Amino acid sequence: MVIADIEAAASQLRQLIDSASNVVAFTGAGLSTESGVPDYRSKNSPWTRYTPIPFDLFVADPAQRVEAWRRKFAMDDLYADARPSRGHSALSQLVQAGQLAAIITQNIDDLHQRSGVGPDHLIELHGNGTYATCLTCAQRYELPPIRRAFEDTGEAPRCVWCGGIVKSATISFGQALPTSVLKAAQAATLACDLFIAIGSSLVVYPAAALPVLAQRHGAKLVILNGEATPLDRSADMVLRGDIGTVLDSATRDP
Repeated sequence: MVIADIEAAASQLRQLIDSASNVVAFTGAGLSTESGVPDYRSKNSPWTRYTPIPFDLFVADPAQRVEAWRRKFAMDDLYADARPSRGHSALSQLVQAGQLAAIITQNIDDLHQRSGVGPDHLIELHGNGTYATCLTCAQRYELPPIRRAFEDTGEAPRCVWCGGIVKSATISFGQALPTSVLKAAQAATLACDLFIAIGSSLVVYPAAALPVLAQRHGAKLVILNGEATPLDRSADMVLRGDIGTVLDSATRDP
């Protein structure tokens, strides 16, 4: 069933959340577009100009690492002023009210955290773009000093502790998801009785397998997105409309 009317969609979502005992939200790029963060598949997306460097090339080629950091900082500048959207705030309210057990996100923009969601309720499948880590020893690095050094020298950063390659703490194309993160996402999915996929195209695997996993283990699957997804036919309910408006309406007190 596809519901396109905003108020009807919000009402249905509210009822499902209220009647569920364990709710998991799965969020994609569509949640953050209201915040000014560009998604990957929109027409004229800046990601087409600053395409991420595949992981194997990043590791193998120093010149590719330099280019990867150049593109990284160029993209960061495009959404430097991004703030949590109405959708982020609505999900944070549900977490704080005890009605949302976990948020599994494909997003790397840190906006869930900035909306007030703590690490106990957030699983970042694709990492976080607001800091960097050493690929060898996992030492964390903040971005401002890395950027200053990069702009001064034109060289990609190396770890000061072990000499390893330093990379944005995101999962690049061709890079394996950390086993612990994937297991946490699967555990949260298996425990829920309502799985809400929000703003995701549901085409990137293994993340896109989670809604299917939830439904196969008895959870209701709701998809909230502005466009059709490959899982719409099998979903228990499809809510089609502006994500921020639907989530804001669904969580607002009557």
